[in-house]
Amino acid sequence: MSLNKKQKKQIDVARQKILKLRQRLTGAKEQMDDPQEVKNLEQEIATHEQAIKKIQEAS
Repeated sequence: MSLNKKQKKQIDVARQKILKLRQRLTGAKEQMDDPQEVKNLEQEIATHEQAIKKIQEAS
């Protein structure tokens, strides 16, 4: 499994987005102003995690 530079960058960017989304998710769970926001954030995190898996499997 050898990733090229572009793939490594894509994974790095996705991981950074996941970290930020998890922080927002924690805040959203504490506030619970909008229950839909929690679902949206969880879905977005799952999407980025799938993208990482797809890149890793493709190599």
